[in-house]
Amino acid sequence: MSGVLVLDRSQTRACLDPARVLTAVTRALVAISRGEVSAPARIAAQAPAGLLGAMPGYVPGLGLAAKLVSVFAVPGRTGGSAHRGVVALFDEHDGRPLALMDAEPVTAVRTAAVATISMRALARPRPDRIAVLGTGVQARAQVELLATTNADAPLVVGGHDLERARRLAELHPNASAGSVEEAARGADVVFCCTSAREPVLDPSWPAEGAHISSVGGSHGHELAPDTVRAGSLFAEWPGAAASAPPAGAHELQDIPAHRITLLGSVLDGRHPGRRGPTELTVFKSTGHAALDVAAAAVVHEVARANGMGTTLDM
Repeated sequence: MSGVLVLDRSQTRACLDPARVLTAVTRALVAISRGEVSAPARIAAQAPAGLLGAMPGYVPGLGLAAKLVSVFAVPGRTGGSAHRGVVALFDEHDGRPLALMDAEPVTAVRTAAVATISMRALARPRPDRIAVLGTGVQARAQVELLATTNADAPLVVGGHDLERARRLAELHPNASAGSVEEAARGADVVFCCTSAREPVLDPSWPAEGAHISSVGGSHGHELAPDTVRAGSLFAEWPGAAASAPPAGAHELQDIPAHRITLLGSVLDGRHPGRRGPTELTVFKSTGHAALDVAAAAVVHEVARANGMGTTLDM
């Protein structure tokens, strides 16, 4: 089929099959750790009220894609931010544009996927209690994915807005809602999915030997320095520590490279990951273009198979 397949937000979201996204993102993480991915560090143009980021990437066998995404504050919501933009997928062999899709669901679902993969690889088996901190778009994507992958595990959604937390908890069959502290205290796994500019998690709250996944903090520290110092650290790519924000993580600046293990090297067995039941494992996500490539490839494959979207000549 010639032309470019264009998918709106609802169509993009419908094509993000959870199982396929988890498989594709795992493949992308392994490719990153092996040095097989071509992706320059993320750049951003700063506007007075937000930023516009650009993330091109190539993953062998998955494709070639680029994301343009804006991150702006949500009017009337303190600390909230919206991620809006587009992802363009190209043929990796001849460079033809294949698809154009909504970046917001792509970003949310691939980020939830990488956080879930970190839990599978690094947390103790069969967690008794999972916490999701946050009540925005990313927290929603995380709860929705956990509803398909960990429906039996007790989950608590923690947020400053308890009504929003309760609404998110309704998306999971075994979830409740509470404050941030109530959700995190005693949790075996904590997903930090906020737009915080300062730490949201007290290091004393999670259970001993917990796994913490932090995917927020684009504008500041989501994790406290004590948590970073105490944990075994994992990331998607070396630049999470070596590059300054917005490409790198605020929490990992000045952290020695030897302290950070790439998640993909755990997934393919080159690194053991967790070494004991009382070890604190910390995964810090900055996002990576390879993950967008992975999710976009899934969207395109599912859309083509189901006759979704509109084909335009570009």
